[in-house]
Amino acid sequence: MTAPNLTPTPIEEDLLFRLLRQLDLVPDASQRATAAALNISLGRLNTQLRTAAEAGLITISDRPGPDKRQRYAYTLTTRGAAEKNQLTDQFLARKLAEYNALHAELTGTASGLPHVKHRTHPMENNLAPIPELYVSYDSAQKLKIEAGELKSHDLTPRQICDLELLMNGGFSPLKGFLGEADYNGVVENMRLENGALWPMPITLDVSEDFAASLNAGEDIALRDQEGVILATMTVTDSWEPNKSREAEKVFGADDDAHPAVNYLHNQAGKIYLGGPVTGIQQPVHYDFRARRDTPNELRAYFRKVGWRKVVAFQTRNPLHRAHQELTFRAAREAQANLLIHPVVGMTKPGDVDHFTRVRCYEAVLDKYPASTTSMSLLNLAMRMAGPREAVWHGLIRKNHGCTHFIVGRDHAGPGKNSAGEDFYGPYDAQDLFRAHQEEMGIEMVDFKHMVWVSERAQYEAIDEIEDKDNVTILNISGTELRRRLAEGLEIPEWFSFPEVVKELRKTKPPRSKQGFTVFFTGFSGSGKSTIANALMVKLMEMGGRPVTLLDGDIVRKNLSSELGFSKEHRDLNIRRIGYVASEITKNGGIAICAPIAPYATTRRAVREDVESFGAFVEVHVATSIEECERRDRKGLYKLAREGKIKEFTGISDPYDVPANPELSVETENVEVDNCAHQVLLKLENMGLIAG
Repeated sequence: MTAPNLTPTPIEEDLLFRLLRQLDLVPDASQRATAAALNISLGRLNTQLRTAAEAGLITISDRPGPDKRQRYAYTLTTRGAAEKNQLTDQFLARKLAEYNALHAELTGTASGLPHVKHRTHPMENNLAPIPELYVSYDSAQKLKIEAGELKSHDLTPRQICDLELLMNGGFSPLKGFLGEADYNGVVENMRLENGALWPMPITLDVSEDFAASLNAGEDIALRDQEGVILATMTVTDSWEPNKSREAEKVFGADDDAHPAVNYLHNQAGKIYLGGPVTGIQQPVHYDFRARRDTPNELRAYFRKVGWRKVVAFQTRNPLHRAHQELTFRAAREAQANLLIHPVVGMTKPGDVDHFTRVRCYEAVLDKYPASTTSMSLLNLAMRMAGPREAVWHGLIRKNHGCTHFIVGRDHAGPGKNSAGEDFYGPYDAQDLFRAHQEEMGIEMVDFKHMVWVSERAQYEAIDEIEDKDNVTILNISGTELRRRLAEGLEIPEWFSFPEVVKELRKTKPPRSKQGFTVFFTGFSGSGKSTIANALMVKLMEMGGRPVTLLDGDIVRKNLSSELGFSKEHRDLNIRRIGYVASEITKNGGIAICAPIAPYATTRRAVREDVESFGAFVEVHVATSIEECERRDRKGLYKLAREGKIKEFTGISDPYDVPANPELSVETENVEVDNCAHQVLLKLENMGLIAG
């Protein structure tokens, strides 16, 4: 048997590319029609079909019917679809090289178009269609059946966001989750292995057990949280990354105060998988469906309405009057149409939910000229990576057909680090974007810090006000806005639109009417449950909101009876408590939790879950381990000292003392009623209960 040719010629590669493309587009065509489309003989077509089938790129099945010329059906396999995508890039690269050579021969000068290796995307026309990773509808129906037999990975919400933008071209030129070589290049110098600019690692993180079950080259099905198969992936790489290095290079510091670094170390799987993706169907969104557009849908819209220059405005916050003035100025400066392109995937913990934000956008959209402004929603999982994120956002908007992009002051900054300082400089993002904008093919429009000048009753850029000392300059920070909303205070019309304020007040009623969670933590026997019971009675006496006690022992009995006391099971138990507490908080109730909750990372995860809907009040019951052991009515400490109870908090397993709890209470020689009253005073001070 002749060994297969491992180094096919460009002509052979082009023919294979055209064959796979034709079979994907017209899988039921006769052999004669397929041969005619490829301009080859029937004999050569049969040879190509056999070779492709032997390589696992297509499957050939019998098709009943009277016409013998159409007795076979051809279907691209998962591997074949991935091969087609790769050959597409190689085909484009060769054609570009041919064009450059011809241009030089005819004119004596270079064309000026860089080699594909150094281009972000081979198609410079912002209105031309870009490649997607989806197969045709017919192939997708057959692939669904094939994928049902594969090993499956259930995607996290962040991975679903990433997969959607991979499949629809939003992350072009990526063809799948990054392999190890591409990952290393992106982490170290913001470039893929082939030299293309890409600043953000797009990786499929999984558990060690799942990774160990896979073989190199194996295909897996990627499912959403309902079990629907969205895509398949050929696993080409599996490795354990240096996450500390990734944090340092991508986010600027290995600091858990950064939400993406916290995710990296405490939530993401330990192993990364890489490989090409074959799209079967896009994730289903039931909300704001008319506002969601793929890159190619936006490009088609821009072509239809004749928009040649488009400036994109990135936002994860409601629009206020300063934003409106900023976007008007940006559009005028760029002489471009405006695309309001808010993120509705995952943003920073504590942000206003995207349902409220989109209602705010829609409420003020009629204040923009309809002929030059449009709005579309972007299902992106932000990383809050500052400078790198700005470049990433620019590439994504370039893929969506935009020619300009507004980069803000401290763009996508996550706030303060563990030392209380900003993670990034205020203009670091603009500097990095400016350094790469020519290669990216999208131009930056600087964010202007807009302030209200009372004497002139208008917004002006702070840097352009020459008579600062003679006018009254007003501004309301995000922190001040949240305080005014929480306390039901006036928000002036010069700052925001009444329609926006109305929507925000629906979601953010005064704090004294919001749901909240009180989360007690401390050693076993510290008095958590006793104080929690007393607090519950006092809050029920006050009335106004339903109160639910989620005591550690009660939850163990009714919600987590199957769990043991390993670290994994204790974490799971606390996450369950946090989930229930967040639902109670979301619906305006008061949740009182009293588990041991020894691990800081788990408590932080619960805080983030709850703070999406209301306040989280952490109360450290700071009873010493010696006092807890003295009070030990159940004899648990004695058994732990004797080694009869394994992994016992404070004896054989650590307790992470809360670094910055809202309240710390001492229980030694202090009455329970007094401890509960301290909590009540704190809640009153925070505005959560009326005085």
